[in-house]
Amino acid sequence: MPEIPLGVLDLVPVTTGSTAADALRNSIDLARQAERIGYTRHWFAEHHLNPGVAGTSPAVLLALTAAATSTIRLGSGAVQLGHRTALSTVEEFGLVDALHPGRLDLGLGRSGGRPPGRPTETPAPAGRAPNGLVVPPRFSFERLLGSPRIALQRKLLLLPGAESQEYAEQIDDLLALLAGTYRTPEGVEAHVVPGEGADVEVWILGSSGGVSAEVAGERGLRFAANYHVSPATVLEAVDGYRSFFQPSEVLDRPYVSVSADVVVAEDDATARELATGYGPWVRSIRTAEGAIAFPTPDEARALAWTDEDRELVRDRVDTQFVGSPATVADRLEQLQQATEADELLLTTITHDHADRVRSYELLAAEWRRRGHLTRPSR
Repeated sequence: MPEIPLGVLDLVPVTTGSTAADALRNSIDLARQAERIGYTRHWFAEHHLNPGVAGTSPAVLLALTAAATSTIRLGSGAVQLGHRTALSTVEEFGLVDALHPGRLDLGLGRSGGRPPGRPTETPAPAGRAPNGLVVPPRFSFERLLGSPRIALQRKLLLLPGAESQEYAEQIDDLLALLAGTYRTPEGVEAHVVPGEGADVEVWILGSSGGVSAEVAGERGLRFAANYHVSPATVLEAVDGYRSFFQPSEVLDRPYVSVSADVVVAEDDATARELATGYGPWVRSIRTAEGAIAFPTPDEARALAWTDEDRELVRDRVDTQFVGSPATVADRLEQLQQATEADELLLTTITHDHADRVRSYELLAAEWRRRGHLTRPSR
């Protein structure tokens, strides 16, 4: 069986009854456990103004986690370049790489302070992939982009009067700063210390076959497609990336990671119970109120729930992989085959930290039993 490495995408979730400090300690512990179990990567997402998500600064989290681990690759999933500069990003990752060389993945995304505009995606048909993978109807993010809360986030993230740099140009600047080849049209050089020559893997994260897929493909970079965020467009995203791909000094062929939301327990019924809070949690994000603290199953069942709410989160709930190790591994194999992913990146959120760690343990054991994971646990 082909080896398909597994990684962790960590949102640093805050659960009811806990604090942001608890969430940070739990995420650092999860990275230690993921390293022990045999996961290849542990990435941190970047989110702002979300009471239930403490991952606001991937670079800071990487620094804290690198000091607590030794071999697992650590990365951002993703740094939101819409409110940052290429220089600030290279400097931050350069600082961490200086003390932990060769372990960092610099995952880059377009969001964060970027104003709503014309969508770059093309409509994706709902249904199933040829191998049966669920491809739900496409969710429109326009209601989120146009919400007052997102406008406030943009205001608070950007300096007054600042505008986001054009994405492809920003990526080119970042790559040049890392390589030490940055020059202005007038011939002025810029050298970043630490940062220049940093041994980091650069990834582009995207949800569609639009600008992100094009930038990643044309520059021969690694690409991470978000099935867990936008399951309707994952096939479009990986196909678009591969169609744009040009060999580079980094890669001679396309290289793809695909993300998924999973919850694993000893049996299907237990896993479904642990995942009860997922629907209300997604609803809080999609109504633009910001992610709530992840509830217990009893708390989730007590929340008011309407048919409109169910429809709002249906695509995410239908594509969350929940069940026993065998059940979830079957669906992950289906996702990998449909997307031809080289790696899979997994997000698991449960109320209790022990259940989250156990989910990753159970899945890794089953993935190893199927011959997809050869890195030994320690």
